[in-house]
Amino acid sequence: MKGLRGLAWLLIFQSIGELVSRGFSLPLPGPVVGLVLLLVALRFAIVREPVGDCAQFLLSHLSLLFIPVGVGVMTHLALLSEYGGRMLLVIVLSTWIGLAVTALVLYGLPRRRAGPAAEAPSGSAGATGASDDTR
Repeated sequence: MKGLRGLAWLLIFQSIGELVSRGFSLPLPGPVVGLVLLLVALRFAIVREPVGDCAQFLLSHLSLLFIPVGVGVMTHLALLSEYGGRMLLVIVLSTWIGLAVTALVLYGLPRRRAGPAAEAPSGSAGATGASDDTR
């Protein structure tokens, strides 16, 4: 029953996002706005727990969601043979660009340090001659 409540929460936030997006003529799709609202709402247990149960159910049956895609590819093999090379090139390039942007963002983020022990170089020894690294 919790899973159905979670699905209801997902649909509610998608609908609210759609209303907000269309009502304010936002350049973002409604489901994206709904996901941002859901992200904020996940702070509350009344939303988080049912949505978590629904997510577990959907993830356990994820392979079933690929069947329509496979059928669609099989019915449009002529298009795939005509545009397949270009599609593959676009997929590979966009994947590499996404990976590069992610790496640059992560590299540019400041590192969080856990107290004064983390500021010392990892290979240096403390005053007692023993390493401060206790991981």
